[in-house]
Amino acid sequence: MNLAFPYRVDGRGRTAEAENDDAHLRDMIEQVLFTVPGERVNRPDFGCGLLQLVFAPNSVELAATLQVLVQGALQQWLGDLLRIDEVQVDSVDATLSVQVRYTALRTQASRIASFTQKVPT
Repeated sequence: MNLAFPYRVDGRGRTAEAENDDAHLRDMIEQVLFTVPGERVNRPDFGCGLLQLVFAPNSVELAATLQVLVQGALQQWLGDLLRIDEVQVDSVDATLSVQVRYTALRTQASRIASFTQKVPT
């Protein structure tokens, strides 16, 4: 069973499941991106620190740093499920966008997951 993210209860009163394997992989990528290292008790290294850097001044340097952090964290935590083909981070005005192009190892299907975070001003 692949739990849905964010955690929720379905119409039957049970833990909701991800619709399919693609949705589950996207959910796991989102968890890695938006979990702050130290946030999980039993996995203090889990996450990539994206949210910590969202409050840094938006710049090309921030985007480059995030690209390296995101790719490394995804390879570390999800490397047995997917191959990271490309991570693209764009920093435009007050918006930070992360696009992850990956291949699911089980199906060899290529996918793109996109996430956008508004940087507080």
